[in-house]
Amino acid sequence: MDLLKKWTDNYIEAGCDEVGRGCLSGPVVAAAVILGDNFKQSLVNDSKKLNFQTRMQLDDYIKDNVKSYAIAELPAEFIDQHNILNASIHAMHKALDQLTIRPELILVDGNRFHPYNYIPHQCIIKGDAKVLSIAAASILAKNYRDRLMIRLHDEFPQYGWNTNFGYATKLHQEALSKHGPTKYHRRSFRLEYD
Repeated sequence: MDLLKKWTDNYIEAGCDEVGRGCLSGPVVAAAVILGDNFKQSLVNDSKKLNFQTRMQLDDYIKDNVKSYAIAELPAEFIDQHNILNASIHAMHKALDQLTIRPELILVDGNRFHPYNYIPHQCIIKGDAKVLSIAAASILAKNYRDRLMIRLHDEFPQYGWNTNFGYATKLHQEALSKHGPTKYHRRSFRLEYD
């Protein structure tokens, strides 16, 4: 099934998505994308449906062929202070802040969003599998976060972030039990290390 290129006919639309909500460590990362009229890429889909290599190959194409894009992250400390839902939405707001074009409609993956700068928004459940701009945003956000977690793995290799990217795999939980949390872990999440 082809993803919708436009949700409406008349508005400049920005698709937004975030990644890393369910992770035990690392930031939450959001991206916002405004597609160009000539954007054509049949491989773009929900980032969870694409393998690592395909996502990375799409990264440059998306960045080179959209009108505007931006990526923002918020660290574990912010997540702990504001909760993961608010941090996710705030990260999307930060990404929208950086767009070089002001959108007239914000398309958000999921069912929750806080109003942003008096611009109308539409929440779309599973939007990253329905709308091209949201899917593109999901790919940029996931690629950015995966690369970051691979870099952080060099600092703390025992947690396996180069393969689990901060999610609660058995290896990650065992490392938490043995070594305790790092500065990148979310203390407000139920970390099994006591």
